[in-house]
Amino acid sequence: MIKKLDKLILKAFVGPFIATFFITLFVLVLQFFWLYIDDIVGKGLDLLTIGQLISYVAATVVPLALPLAVLLSSIMTFGNLGETFELVAIKSAGIPLLRFMRPLLVVSILICGVAFLFNNYIIPVSNLKLNRLKYDIINKKPAFDLREGAFYTNIPNYAIKVGKKEADDSTLRDIIIYERNFNLQDNIIIARKGIMKVSDDKRFLEFKLEDGWRYEERGSRMNTNSDYIRLGFKEFKKVFDLSSLQLNQTEDSLFKDNYQMLSVRQLNKAIDSLKRTPAVFKRKLGTELSPYIYFTRYMDTGWAASGKTTAIKDMKEMIPDSMMSPTNERVMSQLSIIKSTLEINKTDYENRAKNLRLHKMAWHEKFTMSIACLVLFLIGAPLGSIIRKGGIGTPLVFAVVFFVIFFLLNNFGKKFVKEAVMGPAEGMWLATFVLVPIGGFLIYKAMHDSQLFNKEFYHRIFKNLGPYLQRIKNFRSKPQVQ
Repeated sequence: MIKKLDKLILKAFVGPFIATFFITLFVLVLQFFWLYIDDIVGKGLDLLTIGQLISYVAATVVPLALPLAVLLSSIMTFGNLGETFELVAIKSAGIPLLRFMRPLLVVSILICGVAFLFNNYIIPVSNLKLNRLKYDIINKKPAFDLREGAFYTNIPNYAIKVGKKEADDSTLRDIIIYERNFNLQDNIIIARKGIMKVSDDKRFLEFKLEDGWRYEERGSRMNTNSDYIRLGFKEFKKVFDLSSLQLNQTEDSLFKDNYQMLSVRQLNKAIDSLKRTPAVFKRKLGTELSPYIYFTRYMDTGWAASGKTTAIKDMKEMIPDSMMSPTNERVMSQLSIIKSTLEINKTDYENRAKNLRLHKMAWHEKFTMSIACLVLFLIGAPLGSIIRKGGIGTPLVFAVVFFVIFFLLNNFGKKFVKEAVMGPAEGMWLATFVLVPIGGFLIYKAMHDSQLFNKEFYHRIFKNLGPYLQRIKNFRSKPQVQ
């Protein structure tokens, strides 16, 4: 049964949580566009494509926005209650800290569950769509932008230059068009004036040229004879295909096997397959090297005679001098092949081992980013009751500090896993292992009304230490008796 105290805590938490969540989401989306602004600007993207890009980016940053929103809103909630002395009234009624933390603890656990479902089912699809769309945008050529006095070369096999563009952006003067046809020389079109028009579907560019010449040279590079053609015209129509400037839709199958696009069930299946790598390479190496080390099959019968203890000490006892040079050459050739085979398989094995680590890292990350909501709540709630400051100022400072610690530890863990410095479990749970003891320490301090962040407390300490420091200073400055 929900009591009035629980309703009070929940009501104070919901508003700041929703506000901080969307503010955090907005900031993280802006960070993405800040990183990829050079790849997006000037591509002539329509509003639908930009809207899709924003929605995919927003979905992928939700796992990072949720923990920060929980941390900031919990600090604000308990800070506001402390600043208005409601925490004092609650504690004076004999209600301990853990009791009025209980409703938000339940809410944090529910948020962890929602975050896991989001990480497992929504994030793989969002990553797949985002990577496909980002790949298409980055590889898309810039939108058609014809400038005065500069060659435009983004249309394949053409270079276009105009001397002047009128105010209507359609009337052009002093037009030069180079058309590459892989003959002796490029075709050239020169016109005094022209009208430019783009089709409604933006697939074709049409030039209506006036008063100009077209130059063409026909022939073969193998033959010195060639034909030079000069064609004058009053009107000439030239159409360019702009399909190469459009945004091409790449198939999702290009990225679907990436570890970031898999759910927990799919990751388990992929990890089970990758765990067979050592056995697979053992059989593969045995098959590839057996033609070059076939002598190992006869070691039991040919290396030592039955019942004898003597062994051959030198190869010269087995091979005549006349055969020593050809034998050495063959041995070196065989060793070179064996070395190349081992190096190729070594590289392939290391790539597969790294792929296994990345899959395990993604598996653990789905749980760690969900548990992070609870971990940061265990830090934010007692921290807010200690600092007793509401609003957005002081809570934001503390929230940023602890979130940066969490973010850095999480990124360090990922880097250590990728470089095989740490195992996937240790690396991905590194932030949790560090922050949980901090949360326990803050809860202990909050339960005992600690003045950990009260500047007056530290002022009194230094004030009481003042006489002792003065005595030490006077003692050192007193002349010593010889």
